[in-house]
Amino acid sequence: MKKSWIIIIVIVVIGFIAYSSLKNSYNSMVVAEEGVTAQWAQVENVYQRRADLIPNLVNTVKGYASHEKETLEGVIEARSKATSVNIDASNMTPQMFQAFQQAQDGLSSALSKLMVVVERYPDLKANQNFLELQAQLEGTENRIAIERKKFNESTKGYNTLIKRFPKNLMANMFGFETKPYFQAQQGAETVPEVQF
Repeated sequence: MKKSWIIIIVIVVIGFIAYSSLKNSYNSMVVAEEGVTAQWAQVENVYQRRADLIPNLVNTVKGYASHEKETLEGVIEARSKATSVNIDASNMTPQMFQAFQQAQDGLSSALSKLMVVVERYPDLKANQNFLELQAQLEGTENRIAIERKKFNESTKGYNTLIKRFPKNLMANMFGFETKPYFQAQQGAETVPEVQF
């Protein structure tokens, strides 16, 4: 009789340990995935801040450089494309992520062209509204870089967690999938040529 009680107690203890381990592993994966999702929301937040600044910047430039219509329309079109690409953080595929990144890179390129146009207008460069918008845009670009870095760090932690044994077995069983990283623009590794 005592032997059967001991066996039952051992089975209950082993079952409890297995349940606790499974529960803790699952919960740690959920916490890590939510961290990636929260960080993604912050990345979208700073990109939205940039998108919100652009109409004011374009309107300010438009007053001084009205014949630069093509450049201004390019910025507006790039902003439209960038804001139309949305990704659900819970279902982030590499293809969707790449489309988002390309749209944002297109907007960055259009803004760079706009800043080149601005160089031709000394009165615009001295305009207080333009200077404030330019400073805000510059600060926003720095925020974007910081939030992208934080996103990549969160993604690395999450991806590492779900790929390590034995959690990788549970991750596959419960449908946890790796998340993509932000990567540098194509050609960013090439040093720009400066000529005087």
